[in-house]
Order: sequence, then C-alpha cells, then structure tokens
Amino acid sequence: MRTADLTGLPEGVSDALYEEGIEELYPPQAEAVEAGLTDGQSLVAAVPTASGKTLVAELAMLSSVARGGKALYIVPLRALASEKKAEFERWEEFGITVGVSTGNYESTSEWLSSRDIIVATSEKVDSLVRNNASWMDELTCVVSDEVHLVNDRHRGPTLEVTLAKLRRLNPSLQVVALSATVGNAGEVADWLDATLVQSDWRPIDLKMGVHFGNAIMFDDGTQKEVPVAKGDRQAPALVADALDGDDDDDQGSSLVFVNSRRNAESAARRMAGVTDEYITGVERGELAELAAEIRDVSDTETSDNLANAVAKGAAFHHAGLAAEHRTLVEDAFRDRLIKCICATPTLAAGVNTPSRRVIVRDWQRYDGDYGGMKPLEVLEVHQMMGRAGRPGLDPYGEAVLLANDMDTRDELFERYIWADAEDVYSKLAAEPALRTHLLATVASGFAHTREGLLEFLDQTLYATQTDDPARLEQVTDRVLDYLEVNGFIEFDGQTIRATAIGHTVSRLYLDPMSAAEIIDGLEWASKNRNKKLRELEGEVESQPKQQQEPGGFQRASEMATSEDDEPIETDRTYPTALGLFHLVCRTPDMYQLYLKSGDKETYTELCYEREPELLGRVPSEYEDVAFEDWLSALKTAKLLEDWTLEVDEDRITDRYGVGPGDIRGKVETAQWLLGAAERLASELDLDSALAVREAKKRVEYGVRDELLDLAGIRGVGRKRARRLYEAGIETRADLREASKAHVLAALRGRRKTAENILEAAGRKNPSMDDVDESDAPEDAVPEDSGFETAKDRADQQASLGDFE
Repeated sequence: MRTADLTGLPEGVSDALYEEGIEELYPPQAEAVEAGLTDGQSLVAAVPTASGKTLVAELAMLSSVARGGKALYIVPLRALASEKKAEFERWEEFGITVGVSTGNYESTSEWLSSRDIIVATSEKVDSLVRNNASWMDELTCVVSDEVHLVNDRHRGPTLEVTLAKLRRLNPSLQVVALSATVGNAGEVADWLDATLVQSDWRPIDLKMGVHFGNAIMFDDGTQKEVPVAKGDRQAPALVADALDGDDDDDQGSSLVFVNSRRNAESAARRMAGVTDEYITGVERGELAELAAEIRDVSDTETSDNLANAVAKGAAFHHAGLAAEHRTLVEDAFRDRLIKCICATPTLAAGVNTPSRRVIVRDWQRYDGDYGGMKPLEVLEVHQMMGRAGRPGLDPYGEAVLLANDMDTRDELFERYIWADAEDVYSKLAAEPALRTHLLATVASGFAHTREGLLEFLDQTLYATQTDDPARLEQVTDRVLDYLEVNGFIEFDGQTIRATAIGHTVSRLYLDPMSAAEIIDGLEWASKNRNKKLRELEGEVESQPKQQQEPGGFQRASEMATSEDDEPIETDRTYPTALGLFHLVCRTPDMYQLYLKSGDKETYTELCYEREPELLGRVPSEYEDVAFEDWLSALKTAKLLEDWTLEVDEDRITDRYGVGPGDIRGKVETAQWLLGAAERLASELDLDSALAVREAKKRVEYGVRDELLDLAGIRGVGRKRARRLYEAGIETRADLREASKAHVLAALRGRRKTAENILEAAGRKNPSMDDVDESDAPEDAVPEDSGFETAKDRADQQASLGDFE
C-alpha cells in the first residue's frame, strides 16, 4: 500500500511521509490500515521490533485528531515518553500539538486539554483518571506501547486497570496495543475487542545464532567465522568483528547484554580496549567532549568510570546511572559515536537503541526465590535480540548468544532461537495490586458497591484469562475489609464510599498500606509529643536514654550528628528528619536498600542508638522478617540523611553500594512520600506538618536546614549553596545586596552562572560585566584551597558514620 493512498489523515501528512522516504507501507502497517486503523477500529499489533509499530500508532492518532478527537500514547518509561514526544513533534507543522506528562501524580495537568496528542506513562494516566482530569472524556484514541508489560507484577496491573477505565469512560474509544510478538496475542486482542495484526516480517533480515568455538552458527544453517584466541573472551572478539570494515558503512555497532550492573561496567572497560582501535581523530575529540559532559553530571566513581569508557568509544548502561547519563549514552550510540554499549536488560525495554549486532552474553540471572541462577524468559531475550539491525543504516542485523560447549549451544537453540515467546498473564489478582486500584475505583466513582467492583473487574484481562472467578472475589473481599478497617472506605448498606482521607490517599497515588503506615507513624509522634516536650522543659525528669519511650520527639541537636560527629544545632522541637525518612522508607512505595553482609549488626546498633527518633515501636529481634525490614528501611533512611547532611555523592555511592541514579531515585520517591505525609498530617490536623515540609525540602535540595533558602534559588544547588553560605552570603536577600565581586568569587569566577543566579534571586541588574572577583572580601573563599569548602574538608575526615 502506498502512503499516497492513505485517507483520513490531516492535510499534508501523506506528502510529508513521502518526503521522509516512506513511499510504501510495510506489510504489517498495510494490514493494520486494511483492518480499519485510520477509521477508528481497535487493533493489537504484535510485530517484531523495527517493523514499523510507531508509524502504526501515528496513523491511528493522526486520523483520530483529523476526526476532531484527542489521542493518548501510553509508554512504560519516562525516558521513552521524552523520546516519543520529540518524535511526534514533527507533526506540529500540520497543526498537531503534542504534550508530555510523566510526574506529579496529584496534578490533573489541565494544560494538556489544549494538546492533540499526549504522551504519558501508565502511572501518570492512572493518576489523571483518579484526579478526574476533565479532558480524559475527550479521548478518542489511546495507544498502549509495549502492552506485553501487563505481564509485569509491579507495573502490569496499573496498565491493565487504566486501559479498562479508559474504555469505561469512552465506550467508543479506539485502542491500539503494540507489542513484540507474544504467545497469546489473540487473547489480548479479545480482551480489548480488537483485531489482531500479527507478523514476523522485518524490514531487514535478523539472523539469530549461537557463537561456539570460532564461529557463529545461525538459525538459517549458515555460519560465520569469528575466531577467539586462546585465553580471550568471545564478546570482545564479536564486537571487534562487527567493527571490522573498509569504511564507516561496513562498521557496525554492538549491544552486549549482561545480567548485572557490575558486569556491565567491567564488560565496558574491556570493550573500550576494542573500540578504541576503531575511533577516528575527529571522533576522539567528540568523545572527549562527551566524557567531560558525563563527568559534570555527577561527582561519583560511576560517572568517572563511564566517562573513561566513553572516551574510548564504549559505554555501560544500567538503572544505577543518572537519567542524564543514560540520555547522553543513548544519543551518542544512535549517532554511531559510541561503538558498543554493555547493558543490563533495562535497555531492551523500549528505548530506541538499534545496533548491527546484539550479543546476549548472560542468559541467566540470579533469582533468590528460584534459589540460584534462573534462565531468562524467551520474550525478554527476544526483546534484546530485536535491537539488532537498524533500518536505513545496516544491511542486516545479527543476534548472538554465547556457548562454551556443544550441549549449551544446542540448549540455546532449543530454549531461545527456535522457541516462541511465552504467553502473558494478568497479575491483577494480588492484594498489593488490588489495594490501590480498588480504592481508586471507588474514590473516582467507577463503582459504588461490591457487585459494581466485580462488574468493573470483569472488564480486565484477568477476567478474560481466569477459569477461577471466585479467587478474584475472595481477594476483593479481603482488600475491602482492609480498606474499611483503616478508614479509607465506609459501608452504608450495600453502598461503598471513600472517606475524605480515602479520597486524599487515592489522589496522592499512594498504596493504602503506605498511607496507613504514615498515618500510624505521625499519630504515634503526636501522642508522645506532650510527654517529650515536658521532659525537654524539665517538667518531667528525663529518663536514661536506654529507658526512654521511643516517641520520636526531641531536640534534633540531641540526636542528629553531622559527618564529623558535631551536633546539628536547632532550637525547634519536632520529629527529626531521620525519623520521618525512616517512616516513609517503611512503606511499600519505597524500594528499600538490601542488608548486605555485616549490615545487620551495623544497623541494629544504629537502631538502638537513634531509637527515640523512630516513629513507631521497634520490632523484636526475634521477629526476623519484621526486624530486617525495619533495618532495611533504616539503611535507606540513613542514605537520605547523608544526602541532606551534604555528604558527597561519591561517598554515598561507595557507602551504600548504589549508583547516582539510585540516589536520585530514592530522593524523588522520598520527596513524593513526604509531600503525601504533609498532606495527610494537615488533613488529620496532626502537629508535624511543618516538620514534614522541612524534611521534604531538605531531601529535595540535599542540604542542611540553614541552606534551604539559598538552595531553593534556581541554578544554585547543594554545592553552590554551601560555597555562598561559607562566603557569608546566607540568604536570597544577601544575594541581592552583596557585592557582585563577592558573589563571583564565591562561585569560582563563573560569570554566566553568577548572572543567572542573581537574576533568579531577584537582583535588578545581574550583569557581571566589568566585575573583578579580586575586589571581593578576603573571606569570600575559604583560605584552605585543598578542598572547595569546609564541608568538603569535613567529608574527607574519618567518622563513625562511615560504618567501616
């Protein structure tokens, strides 16, 4: 089918496709159009990666807008949302407006009502429904990318329920679900009342095979010689082979998939030795600039290691990297500047990073429930392999597994090369999933009775697949009991209503169990407040520390200490930051840090040392699971406390065994949960709302309380705030009044930075023209030049906080 023959699209779109070089639709695309794609018909497109699924989505959305409607594109990852928005913005010249929304779960994002195409994660769409965003009723088309993720026990239920709610809101809604081939795509199509378009067609050949000995044996019976010298490894030889060629067009990039972050980093170091030999002089300069950008993202060893590999044309990619790291690496790989990425399977989850060759080095990963190394699912391996071959860039793609013996080679062919992907199954009928979704279903008005809830659940994939409907009823009843006992819903005869606090919990996008934990902790603190206050004022004789009742209230200067064991002074009495951090870290909405070898003893000691700060009773050490969960939460809370005590990122990553991306993920989650705690405290008229708000701000900026005013200025951040403060510039008002030379000196002579900060602080004339930093007072910069600030010096000192 020719693109010129397409109908129902905005004027000029067909011509634009032709100008992009798309004269003919791919066979799966043509089949989708023939099935009514541009006429508003729902369909499931189960076709391989790089076979044109995105254009299928665009045709559906553009034709929907042409009919006067509004389209929604649901993605599984925030990073993918930004990528798709940038891709769809090329249609703006035809009057199509595009918006993206991924965060702030309490917002209705009403500004999106003016957009024709909206890109959002499934969690954001769910929150928009809960918050009754008015424009949701205007949707005429919804595209669900990577719909096979309904099989994921964490994110799948949200996608499943969200699609069911959107279809309930808009009975004539066109649903277009996209996926790589799955075993039961027809079942998914039946659930969505959609036509199935299923194909194995790809625009370029994908050869899958196994490397063993000195050659790759492919699924079509052919072989390719790739010698591996004695004592060498297979993966570097395969990367070098892909890069061998007489010119740039013959040289191919590689993706190497491994099973852990540590393996990704070590593999990238090895691959850098290979790729370094294939870099041109111009590329070496560009890679040096990219490496410098990467170092600027984070002052951590991870950032340095990544920059070192990138300078030689290789990189690693995993969830521990900061988002900026991942974006820089992905963009450079797409531009063919980086020749090889060593990645964990997260890279295969939708981000557009095709390559000439995919090497699946590790096809097993550790699974504690399994009791050892567990083989990856076929669908996951096929997702990785599907990244091989870049249309318009590569003449073919190759996906290779590695074997050390003939038996393993034969096993890999049977297990992955010749195997079909598994069926996907709903994970909805589990209490953690139903807790939040049942409350939201009641609070947002989709059901008002038990029967209504079951009727709504009957529209889910679970109901389509199950042969045991009684199980869902049993779980539903248990969850309703839980919600009632905790005051989130109430019964009036057969009618179920969300209480005021239940509505709030739903709008805040909290797991009800998280809300219950937070409320219990804040009420515990309030109950003990008066007693603690009397003790502090001398009205009641203070007990020895080990006999104090852990009420959570005392002067922060009594309990919290800095990196160098100096007390953090404050004259206010409230729950300490650590107590609040520990409270939100106990919730199921926070992914806790694992207790590693030796951690239990360390954090048990810390637990009893800081017990008066903790908002709740410490479980008995004989309650193994509960006590270890408590300590895991404490370890996570201590990371957050270190962050707010301005400990360097590099020291945090080393101390807790995490990456910069993990730190930022914990910080973002803590911000959200503390914001929710503040709302709950206010609505329940608890007296800790102010303390929670300050803890939230400290987490947001990563500073002690004296820097909150400065750190809140756009462009300042935690390190610059400390430099300004130590130079005697302590507030916004000081920035507006201090001499420009003083400010410039404190900011290490960065003129543009100084101008931007002064402008953000409200200075009338922020220009740094003709300003000489040598005119600054002598104390504008600390005398000791060994470290940038006194805080930096303190961070180098040994302290009990090192847990070494």
